[in-house]
Amino acid sequence: MNLLKTSLLAMVLFCTVTSCSKDTEVVVEETTDYTIDLNLANETDWEMANEILDLINQHRSSQGLALLKSDQQYASAYAVDHTLYMIDLEEINHDHFDVRKKALKKRGAKIVGENVAFGYPTAEEVVNAWLNSEGHRQNIEGDFTHSGFGVIEAPDGRVYFTQLFYKK
Repeated sequence: MNLLKTSLLAMVLFCTVTSCSKDTEVVVEETTDYTIDLNLANETDWEMANEILDLINQHRSSQGLALLKSDQQYASAYAVDHTLYMIDLEEINHDHFDVRKKALKKRGAKIVGENVAFGYPTAEEVVNAWLNSEGHRQNIEGDFTHSGFGVIEAPDGRVYFTQLFYKK
């Protein structure tokens, strides 16, 4: 098994329920196509996504931080796309985060972060889990202005989450 696969496996095993990522540098070929079907954003569970955003903004407010605005277009389309990918694999991961990051940067984002999770039945439970994880909390409390969501229930009933953060 190559070093990358070993590292990814270790990360998945270490973060069996949640994982996070922040603006890491990965080389991507400039020929990458960053187009996305904006209709994907409609597939997210917006009721739960809005609850997550409300809870995160309550936390940010308690820390004296600016509130995040919901991006129900590009960031959410990319988040849904990644959530569907995780559902297909039946595991959480940050595969191809560099593509999502670069796509949002091409649309004006300065920095990009990502939280993922699965298996939490409520917005409160997933937000509490993220707040109790240093890496996830750093994204929640980060210097971001907008957030997009991919919140989708898998066929087995587990809910998968991708939350993209970015600063315009």
